[in-house]
Amino acid sequence: MLEIKNIKVELDAEAGLVRAIDGMRLSLQRGETFALVGESGCGKSMTALALMRLLPENGAIASGDILVDQEDVLALPESQMRAIRGGKIGMIFQEPSTSLNPVMKIGDQIVEAIEAHTPLRGEAARAKALDWLRKVGIPEPERRIDDYPFRMSGGQKQRVMIAMTLAGEPDYIIADEPTTALDVTIQAQVLDLLKQLQAEHGLGLMLITHDLAVVSGMAHRVALMYAGQIIEVATAEEFFSAPKHPYAKALLRALPDAARRGQALAAIPGTVPPLTLQFEGCRFEPRCYCAEPACKTTLPELYTLAGTRTVRCLRYAPGHDAKATEAVINLVPADQAVQRPSEAGAADEKVLLQVDKLRVRFPIRKGILQRVGGYFDAVDGISFQVQSGRTLALVGESGCGKTTTGKAIVQLLRRQATFEGRALLRGQNLFELEGDALQKARRDIQIIFQDPFASLNPRMRVFEILEEGLQALQPDVDAASRRTRLERLADQVGLRREALDRYPHEFSGGQRQRIAIARALAVEPKLIVCDEPTSALDVSVQAQILNLLRELQGQLGVSYLFITHNIGVVEYIADEVAVMRAGRIVEQGSCDDVLSRPQDAYTRKLIASVPRLVTSDL
Repeated sequence: MLEIKNIKVELDAEAGLVRAIDGMRLSLQRGETFALVGESGCGKSMTALALMRLLPENGAIASGDILVDQEDVLALPESQMRAIRGGKIGMIFQEPSTSLNPVMKIGDQIVEAIEAHTPLRGEAARAKALDWLRKVGIPEPERRIDDYPFRMSGGQKQRVMIAMTLAGEPDYIIADEPTTALDVTIQAQVLDLLKQLQAEHGLGLMLITHDLAVVSGMAHRVALMYAGQIIEVATAEEFFSAPKHPYAKALLRALPDAARRGQALAAIPGTVPPLTLQFEGCRFEPRCYCAEPACKTTLPELYTLAGTRTVRCLRYAPGHDAKATEAVINLVPADQAVQRPSEAGAADEKVLLQVDKLRVRFPIRKGILQRVGGYFDAVDGISFQVQSGRTLALVGESGCGKTTTGKAIVQLLRRQATFEGRALLRGQNLFELEGDALQKARRDIQIIFQDPFASLNPRMRVFEILEEGLQALQPDVDAASRRTRLERLADQVGLRREALDRYPHEFSGGQRQRIAIARALAVEPKLIVCDEPTSALDVSVQAQILNLLRELQGQLGVSYLFITHNIGVVEYIADEVAVMRAGRIVEQGSCDDVLSRPQDAYTRKLIASVPRLVTSDL
């Protein structure tokens, strides 16, 4: 058994002492999958690092015990701890691109793990590495064993990471968001692989993730974290059929799907509190829909309900009426109807963007002089249309051409690629526009990039970021009017006005995405290309952003070209769907038709790979 007993982890930061983990207790059995879930910043990854004794330099385990098969790893010297890492506990890191050595062949990296933790050496170790590559499904392992990581796709690098972790023959594996950045088909393959290897080797698996659908299909037990504490532990069946904590209840109601289409998701207001605070009461109280006065001043314990099920909520303290508690917890705010665009003028019937036989070709350069030796068709003759006030979702695996299509339409690839076909925005071919005509067209079409942190200038304040587009595309608007408009826009996207004078790094991921949305809306466009705007966000933040996009569409009649591989988001927000594969659209139609009655084999495979969350009526 792997046990954590009352662990407290502290980080010495500029803002003060951060209590990243505060009194955690949990255990993991051999052969069991234990899921650790929660929002970003709640302490999930810090738990994994503490288990491996890989905390950053400013971090320390202040108290508690970590036992691996009854051995206290905190008492071991570093020389003995190296045998625990990889030999007893293996770790699959969140981002394989940064955890694999870019200047070592993948075979050498796996051999290194084998020689460190098993008796095998030399050719025997290489043969074992080859065997592991074969087990994890790497094609042509005899050839790929001498490849470098950059030659492999994201899914293949994650498989190599799994092979390297298992090569040390550990008893327990910590998988930190192992499928977050993967497409649904690759995600399904990786999860099936983990299940198979776990069954074969009797591994204990700690799965750290915020994807609740993955958890429902993988985990035996679930622990929900919030602000550095465990707030609910239950079997997966209990957790998803009858969650007890108000946070768990609200979290499950925030998930987008077809059933909640046309309604606002039950987004959780606010954000996780900073862990530099000295808490006097319940940490979730400021965001809780059923808080009572005592929650502000009384620290809740982890109360045991039945068996091993525990909940950190004062309403479950001894002496409370169980039926009354259940009635209050079930009062999670009801979904509200979403305002649709006005029917005046039959706006929904007008075609705003018409794409005809679009081909985007990138030159392939060779030799010292980098002469063009051929072309690669990233987008190969696709056609679709987006109507006013409606949403077209463009779905498919990574590399199929979704983002290239979006960037080509917004005219961001003019110097890198050549184009064929037409993209008509209100009758004007965007590929033929130059100078003032192109600048005028840019007012009508904007883009929200996937990573708001990378797309916002870190040296500019939020007001300057939002004002930049107005100055470039609407120079006739004076300074006073710009300030008024941007303050109104901040209100519209749910940002405080004082946020306009702060820098991007001072915001959470969800708030930065709101800034990116505000920047796109500043010039009052008719069409916004949304490139995976919620892929890196937590469930509750994702719900806030989706609600915001639906509200803005209802108020302003703006259209969206929504690029994503999250089918749940597509079911919730899209009116029409186009499925891309290898640069071509293989199927398109209304959301209900494509997702409920897919005709193309690839579409059926894509939908079948999506993990589904089965819950009671929450």
